[in-house]
Amino acid sequence: MFSIEHEFDSTVVTLVDEGASHLQEDVIVNSFEECITIEQYDPRTDSMQRITLSITQMRDLAAAIQLPEGVYTRKK
Repeated sequence: MFSIEHEFDSTVVTLVDEGASHLQEDVIVNSFEECITIEQYDPRTDSMQRITLSITQMRDLAAAIQLPEGVYTRKK
């Protein structure tokens, strides 16, 4: 399950793990004009962990999901 919300300066996508046991915490993706942040609560440290990707890195990640093993470059 996931939700999409449009905020003032970003689009927020929340991914909820709905599997069987060993569920992970929700993943929150914030899409800003200049970058993408991915956050997930870590119960071991009782803190939010954040990764920041450039827009180019996010586009590469989206393309990589459907590709087989290898090294690639995207044409602009």
